[in-house]
Amino acid sequence: MGDELEIRPLRPDDPPVISAALNALGWDKPESQYVRYLAEQEAGTRDVLVATVDGAYVGYVTVYWVSPYFETIPEISDFNVLPSYRRRGIGSALMDAAEAKVAERSAVVGIGVGLYADYGSAQRMYVRRGYIPDGRGVLYKLEQVPPGETVRIDDDAILMFTKRLR
Repeated sequence: MGDELEIRPLRPDDPPVISAALNALGWDKPESQYVRYLAEQEAGTRDVLVATVDGAYVGYVTVYWVSPYFETIPEISDFNVLPSYRRRGIGSALMDAAEAKVAERSAVVGIGVGLYADYGSAQRMYVRRGYIPDGRGVLYKLEQVPPGETVRIDDDAILMFTKRLR
């Protein structure tokens, strides 16, 4: 990369910076989401790892310690790298850091991924990293989709994966 990559915990001055960067891309990421993440980090229910290059925000990932889906398995969730910084190893570095954090407390980690083409890079990355589908099929808003049902393919349609860390 040549640039100074740092991965660090979410700080109180990060929410407006992250929200502005993602909203500039047309994504609906309100500042209040990151304020909530900060409170959850302080409470110990979520860790948020922020990537910066030369001090500028470029991405983040969260570890949700009590997943509403997996329950007893921590879940890596809400993983984003700014498009202009993709394919530079930043996503892999964030995933390495998140997996290392989870491995301190759990032998297994979970992750979910969207089903449409915008998630193609993430789908491929997770498989390359050793994640396998959990076998419960497609979910919509974290509910299993029964055979024959029709669902909208949007950000709420996902497939969940797990990976053994140790």
